[in-house]
Amino acid sequence: MMLGYGFGMSWIGMLIQLVVIVGVIYLIIHWIKKGDSNERGNDAIHILRQRFARGEISEEEYERMLRVLKK
Repeated sequence: MMLGYGFGMSWIGMLIQLVVIVGVIYLIIHWIKKGDSNERGNDAIHILRQRFARGEISEEEYERMLRVLKK
């Protein structure tokens, strides 16, 4: 005898599955974006090193900009 709980519990189960799926998708997107921001920072540091090597900026400017980029 189900006492009327069978149909209602299926909605709760579907809701729990939906929450889990949305949570996993959120974590994947968050992880991907976090990786992108690190790569962008590395690109900026690489460009800064190139500018310093070419003599476009002084050592003081290089160190100041590097500190800002590493924050």
